[in-house]
Amino acid sequence: MLDAGLYIVATPIGNLKDISQRAIDILSEATIIAAEDTRVSKKLFSLLNIPSNKTFITYEDHSEQDKFQYIINLILEGNSVALISDAGSPLISDPGYKLVRECRKLDIKVTTLPGPCAVVCALQLSGLPTNRFMFAGFIPNKDKARLDLFNELKGINSTLVLYETAQRIEKTLIALAQIMPLREIAVVREISKLYEECIQGTVEDVIEKISAMPIKGEIVLVIAPPSEMESEKSSLDIDALLIEEMKHFSLKESVKNISQKYNLKKNDVYDKALLLKNNLK
Repeated sequence: MLDAGLYIVATPIGNLKDISQRAIDILSEATIIAAEDTRVSKKLFSLLNIPSNKTFITYEDHSEQDKFQYIINLILEGNSVALISDAGSPLISDPGYKLVRECRKLDIKVTTLPGPCAVVCALQLSGLPTNRFMFAGFIPNKDKARLDLFNELKGINSTLVLYETAQRIEKTLIALAQIMPLREIAVVREISKLYEECIQGTVEDVIEKISAMPIKGEIVLVIAPPSEMESEKSSLDIDALLIEEMKHFSLKESVKNISQKYNLKKNDVYDKALLLKNNLK
């Protein structure tokens, strides 16, 4: 019989065989199953031939506050609670950290059963640097919020990992091209399933590839850290360079010189130069 406590159990993200024997044992022995969607979890139990004659309760974003103390009370009464999500590792962009924190405060047993996690799997498949990475959660579905997020993340010197839906991925990549056009990226989908796929290249390359094919399934977007060239460009004070250049050359020549020297888009530099010239009058 399991000790009273909270057991954080990873479930398969695609291939049913990816679940560990330890996870099956805990799910079989736990008295309470706290699940993102009890219908999904009961189907999983059926596929794994785990007896479902136990209490299933919903624990997701909309119910977290209501169920928080309820679960604590169940554990204090001697129950073993297994926390699972619909797929993958609980707490990764799912509710649960508040529950864990409260259990720690009350000296309640908390343990985790490692297993499938889309963030880690996508990193492994991407071929992008893995020595340092940041998981940034789900990409917003509003245009402005999406651009704001990419602007916030563009200066971070780490590989970025984000979740997106198949329906929005093309729109998201078009927004990414505005903010980080030079980045190498990977769009990873259907991890561990029959049609697992990793589409790699520059943002422009990947947009071209996915626009010619139907994209389905769960998506993980992996974005490489800024290259040395991109980091150098982001640190340039273009205005100061233009002001100095225009002391010696015409606006047109200054734009040409700066664009060529720093490999910048001529039209962007011209717009800056024109604005500066008008402000300096």
